[in-house]
Amino acid sequence: MTYQVLARKWRPQDFDGLVGQEAIVTALRNAVRDQRIAQAYLFSGIRGVGKTTAARLLAKALNCENGPAENPCNECTACREITSGSDIDVLEIDAATYSKVEQVRELTESLRYGPARDRRKVVVLDEVHRLSRQAFDALLKIVEEPPAHLTFIFATTEIEAVPATILSRCQEFHFRRVPANELVAHLRKICDAEPIDASDTALRLIARAGEGSVRDSVALLDQLATFGGGSVAEEDASRLLGGLDAATFETVLRAMLSGDGAALTRQVESIEDRGYDPRSAFAQTLDYIRDALHLALDADSARIDLPEDERARMAELAKSAGSENLLRILHLLVRSEPLVRRVEDPALALEIAWLRAAELPKLVALERAIAGDPGASGVDVTPLGEAGAPGGSASAAPPAASQPRSENRDPHPQDGSGNSPSARSADAPQREVSSVDASGDSDPPEPTVAREQASEAAGGNVDPELLERAAEHPGVQAVLTVFGGRVESIEPTGTTPSQEEAR
Repeated sequence: MTYQVLARKWRPQDFDGLVGQEAIVTALRNAVRDQRIAQAYLFSGIRGVGKTTAARLLAKALNCENGPAENPCNECTACREITSGSDIDVLEIDAATYSKVEQVRELTESLRYGPARDRRKVVVLDEVHRLSRQAFDALLKIVEEPPAHLTFIFATTEIEAVPATILSRCQEFHFRRVPANELVAHLRKICDAEPIDASDTALRLIARAGEGSVRDSVALLDQLATFGGGSVAEEDASRLLGGLDAATFETVLRAMLSGDGAALTRQVESIEDRGYDPRSAFAQTLDYIRDALHLALDADSARIDLPEDERARMAELAKSAGSENLLRILHLLVRSEPLVRRVEDPALALEIAWLRAAELPKLVALERAIAGDPGASGVDVTPLGEAGAPGGSASAAPPAASQPRSENRDPHPQDGSGNSPSARSADAPQREVSSVDASGDSDPPEPTVAREQASEAAGGNVDPELLERAAEHPGVQAVLTVFGGRVESIEPTGTTPSQEEAR
């Protein structure tokens, strides 16, 4: 008997066998049971998650000789012919080779006739995004208003390439990536039935390499079983799938967190010597650090696809590293991914990305450096005192810096009458700019009174809020102390915020 590959042999023949798509299975079963059949369905998702299989199952459920059933019997003539692809009323068309508008027009003309034997005609258009724009336009009318006996099922891996005019005429179902634990359970079921001797670790490596695709995972299992003569060893799976063990990634992450560039360089050399793909090693490093970040954020450790002892070591390392450091490292590595993927020497790009990541934990938060944290850096940062100088002495405070003047700006701002304060003081009787009571008995006025006097003497051009902030400055406080607080006039230098807004 001719050997049949496992991916075809274990293709689901009823809805119960569809792996990881429970919500879609429930919706399709209810539609068949209640006879709420849409004129067109659109199945989207990555390769190998059951889109075409679900289309065949729906066609069998609609045309099963035992009546429309939630699960086809797989024994009647219609079910057997649909399974083998020989049913004349169920058309499976590859849109990649049937993309011309003339071909689609011929198809739509033939679909107007009723089925030859089955209850319904079903047209399955696989990879429908490969149709030309004109071909899509030729489908619009019949998809929107098909004959009562006709049902369209479109399948695509690139739903964004399907025109909105087609999407609006279909019921959409998005097939998700199958989680790794469900893939491992499915692979274990196949191994027990074949039989194939494979450990749980080897199956986890296969499921991870399958990236959520059932077909890819089963095909990899078939390949490894053939290589091992009916058994799958962990070493063979790791070598053939290009996967590294968790201990390698633990060493890499520890070296990044400690800034040990020499250790990272040795790991890159080891990857090259053992013949592993640097691109695959980089992708697996991202997965490992992402899992560590989740553990640092107190995520459920049971979701990490690692043995218990390795998961415990990862959790300990993640807690000691902290989520901030892991997030920085992960962010930098993600930004380096295009370079590693496209460069001609991926090992060199991998080494550069890892060495750059090892520099990140040495960085110090700016807030800690400003606050004078002794552990923030090698530089001793002393915080300023309350008066703005080390030690907090008001007398040691530097004078307030005036705003720089523009070359075209009038050094003497004018008041509302158009006269500058200097011109006004020349016409008016000369006032004593500052005076100190010789007896020393006079108490300085209250700060509020001093501010009001200063604002009044300035002709109201100075913003009171600005005066209030200025009066709190250590330099102004020192002047008030020396002159007894008797400020009788004020001449602003530069411009006030209100004048700046007016400009």
